[in-house]
Amino acid sequence: MASEETSKVEAVAPSLECVTPGGDTSSNPIKDEGGSLAIVVLGASGDLAKKKTFPALFALFKQNYIPSESTKLFGYARSKLTDEDLQDRLRGYLTGGKTDEKTDPAQLANDFVKLITYTSGGYDEDAGFQKLDKLVEDWEKQTAHEGPHRRLFYMALPPSVYPLVAKMVRKHCMAKEGWTRVVIEKPFGKDLESAEKLSGELGELFTEDQLYRIDHYLGKEIVQNLLVMRFANRFLVPLWNAEHISNVQIVFKEPFGTEGRGGYFDEFGIIRDIIQNHLMQVLCLVAMEKPVSLDPEDVRDEKVKVLKSIGVPTLADCVLGQYEGYTDDDTVPDDSHTPTFATIVLRINNERWDGVPFILRAGKCLDQRKAEVRIQFKDTPGDIFKCKKQGRNELVLRLQPAEAIYLKMTVKQPGLEMQASQSELDLSYRDRYAEINIPEAYERLLLDVIRGDQQHFLRRDELKRAWEIFTPILHKIDEEKKKPTLYKQGGRGPPESDELIGAYGFQRTSGYVWVPPQLQKK
Repeated sequence: MASEETSKVEAVAPSLECVTPGGDTSSNPIKDEGGSLAIVVLGASGDLAKKKTFPALFALFKQNYIPSESTKLFGYARSKLTDEDLQDRLRGYLTGGKTDEKTDPAQLANDFVKLITYTSGGYDEDAGFQKLDKLVEDWEKQTAHEGPHRRLFYMALPPSVYPLVAKMVRKHCMAKEGWTRVVIEKPFGKDLESAEKLSGELGELFTEDQLYRIDHYLGKEIVQNLLVMRFANRFLVPLWNAEHISNVQIVFKEPFGTEGRGGYFDEFGIIRDIIQNHLMQVLCLVAMEKPVSLDPEDVRDEKVKVLKSIGVPTLADCVLGQYEGYTDDDTVPDDSHTPTFATIVLRINNERWDGVPFILRAGKCLDQRKAEVRIQFKDTPGDIFKCKKQGRNELVLRLQPAEAIYLKMTVKQPGLEMQASQSELDLSYRDRYAEINIPEAYERLLLDVIRGDQQHFLRRDELKRAWEIFTPILHKIDEEKKKPTLYKQGGRGPPESDELIGAYGFQRTSGYVWVPPQLQKK
């Protein structure tokens, strides 16, 4: 960053505090610890680092959350690269975050990549990690900032090497003073046994407050709004239960297939890849009870309580599908039974949600890209306006794309006749918050790691319980080699899915489709 800009960092940088919309920083304050911050990206030459990790760090850099004079980035991987090689690879991906009109984006990208030092080495080599540690320590000695020397390690690596790399970090690279924090990516195992094995291996090396199991869905704006929306609005409190809600759907749809990831995807499938982690995290926030505070442990305690109340699904509770052409991928076996689509119905056995089906649906090669929560309310008693044909009331939280929260409701259609029709109360983020930068999920979560806020990261017992729910059905699918139903690309998935959710009470509205306002204007 230009010297004129860096001299202003302390004056303009957002404080490392949780700021409420009114500017009140009294709730859940997080102090800026000062000192140096070394961010080490392990697997720095890979796709995840290039497309997600470094762009997220760049977005924080642009907004002065990681000022250049006290922060240094280190890359480590097996690839034989120079500092300049890695910097050149990254430049085309450095576009995140918002800046003022006077700032030259190319100059900012150049200032950012100059913070990166790269070194290569094996993931099982003591010498490589010793060299990495010396690079970090030499830089820490050169910094003039008083305070702890903080080290953040981001594992942008295949899960198979997590234990090995974690041992090397523990053995050679821990901060001599200050803190060391380690970020690991999903998948956290393939079933309960493998997840517990991984947790045990990491638990022997690091304490729970040093580990950050990242699920980027927890960094999405609408997902983070769930707590505020649910517990800060009085009118929703009496409605949020089985007396008023018929069913809840949490949906993930992609209009494309595995796109070169067939080998990886075939090992895991859609349930392990999307439902067991992303959609279950959203379910917890929809269904949890109000925590006693916003302390990360209080929030995660309530999520675990929900997970403990969920019964284990059976094969009768699910529909599995595979899109036509999936096995044409050379990396996928011709006889693969891996599902690329799944609908699973879960039940939460507690007083609030008794009898309400939670329907999780995820699939590839479908009709659109969409992730949303759809809360469908029961029919209105004494329907004098014949509203059933219009469709039920629904509260929809659209996670991506075009973030929005809208309430589908029945209103009088303008005119001389008393005719009811369905419309919506709409909060579309790109219209309502046009002047506000909506951060990417990784950007927000990396800042949380720096702050030491674990609210949006998985705790070990939370991960274990999620696997306890899904492992029995996953093993049954694998053991019985249950063949998924083939479905055409570009559709809604197997027809059996719509039949299943219909049997559980979901009523699909016909003749009405919500269109994001920015598309309406076109």
